[in-house]
Amino acid sequence: MTTIGFVRHGVTAWNKEGRAQGSTDIPLDEEGIEMAHRVAQRLSGEHWDVIYTSPLIRAAKTAEIIADSMPDIRLVSDNRLRESGGGLVEGLTETERVKKWGHSWRKLELGFEPPAEISLRGIDFIEEIKELYPDKRILVVSHGGFIGRLIKELVPYKDLTVDLANTSITIISLQEDRNQCELFNCTKHLQSI
Repeated sequence: MTTIGFVRHGVTAWNKEGRAQGSTDIPLDEEGIEMAHRVAQRLSGEHWDVIYTSPLIRAAKTAEIIADSMPDIRLVSDNRLRESGGGLVEGLTETERVKKWGHSWRKLELGFEPPAEISLRGIDFIEEIKELYPDKRILVVSHGGFIGRLIKELVPYKDLTVDLANTSITIISLQEDRNQCELFNCTKHLQSI
């Protein structure tokens, strides 16, 4: 049984401003770096075999900070773990989107990455990980939208539709009959911030 620990990246200025990030390469802000150190400290007390990360800087920096707290752990960048492409809405707040396209902007063709393609690359990654790392524990540092969609694919029988918090940890054990969500959207490492 392979276990996947999903970690959403630390916070960015665009997160705080409510701007859609998508594939735009936005760095962590100071608080995001502190959050990454907090999750790294928490995870360093656990056993993980390898870390995979999205190449986008906000996730990659979070993963580097985690890897620095775990000597001898390999860090691998994988483009399949990038955030869902947000097309023309990237960089805009909800207010700006409504002003530009109206309240029904979500129904317009604005260049979003198709949901089926997002799911396909996510499941492709998971299948490869299961084959490469049977009975291992894999950390995956990625993005809220992408992780959320992948969790729905892996654990469709549970309602896990809550927006994932920055540096939250979700752990799923991949099983033959039915994957199990052992931990969801946990941020106890941030309680003192």
